[in-house]
Amino acid sequence: MRGVRRSERKQEAAATQVRGVTKPSPLDNHKRSMITRLRRIEGQLRGIQGLIEQDASCEAIAQQVAAARRALERAFYEMVACSMEAEFNSAESLKEAKVAAAHVTRILAKYG
Repeated sequence: MRGVRRSERKQEAAATQVRGVTKPSPLDNHKRSMITRLRRIEGQLRGIQGLIEQDASCEAIAQQVAAARRALERAFYEMVACSMEAEFNSAESLKEAKVAAAHVTRILAKYG
């Protein structure tokens, strides 16, 4: 989400304004979706803490930890997809698109 330059955000905002009504940009939708997803994961983590405090079985706790881990992985890949979209949309040439693809590849190799 950092990959979008300030001038591009201004262009996006101008492009989404129609007849005095501002539509949310794709970037805004991605941000909202990510925040919602992370809040859900935060709730899962609080639930795990509650299970531990209640002396739940290790299997029940492990099941919830695994679910939270999968949710975090999905959030990571959603963020990478958003980054790819922003990078490719801002590329003005094939060379810039290749540089963007290499950048995303490095992110996936390092953190994925």
